[in-house]
Amino acid sequence: MIRPLFCRTLVAITACGWLLLAACSQQDQNTPSPQDAAKAQAQQMNEEANRQLQTYRQMLQMKNDAIAAQLGEAIVKQFPASDAAKEVQQTLPEVEQRAKEVAEKQRLTALWTYQVGPMEGGTQSTASLYSSRPGGDRAVRLVLRRHTQWGQSVFLFGNGHGFVCKGNCTIQTQFDGKPHPLRAFLPTTGEPAMFIRDDKAFIAAMEKTKRITINVEMQDGGKQELVFETGGYDPSKWQPVGKK
Repeated sequence: MIRPLFCRTLVAITACGWLLLAACSQQDQNTPSPQDAAKAQAQQMNEEANRQLQTYRQMLQMKNDAIAAQLGEAIVKQFPASDAAKEVQQTLPEVEQRAKEVAEKQRLTALWTYQVGPMEGGTQSTASLYSSRPGGDRAVRLVLRRHTQWGQSVFLFGNGHGFVCKGNCTIQTQFDGKPHPLRAFLPTTGEPAMFIRDDKAFIAAMEKTKRITINVEMQDGGKQELVFETGGYDPSKWQPVGKK
């Protein structure tokens, strides 16, 4: 004869089994199918692409091409098959080009330094930039100067013992690749500098030029090619000074 305790145990085990089966069945019903999961993921990606697209449109309205270009590139890369990517691709090439031009303009502008201060009993105003080649410790500075006593001048300022130039020498120069010889002379005071003879003509030509290449001879190092990226010059920042 089966004992009562054994019967109760058997009933309990059977009941637990049914409960486990019911729980598994419930879990199976709640787990999304691979198709539903893929559909949900696609919807999420589409929503994110549209959110980024709205920001892209806002940056275009604000004329912030630098940020717009970054956002546009991210949208096309992350969501290549989305409608957002298709819309972005219609304007992205022009946005990237404008952003590149703005970045280059900012780089060129930052090369110039403008200063006003006392000098040799007068006031001096300068606009200057260093050569991009050679650079570092061997860089040469191109200086536009106005002085209350000495007037206006343009000169190169190097290091060491300066330049080789006998009397009124001619230095071979190119403005944006076109030959533009310049007459120059050395200062009598011995500084490592070389002055451009016709400063007004030089400045007028420089304002229309992006790159000036000057071939010089250095007292300490033979012949050298100097490259100045002048495209960022802003004449409004080179302040005039009165005559003493």
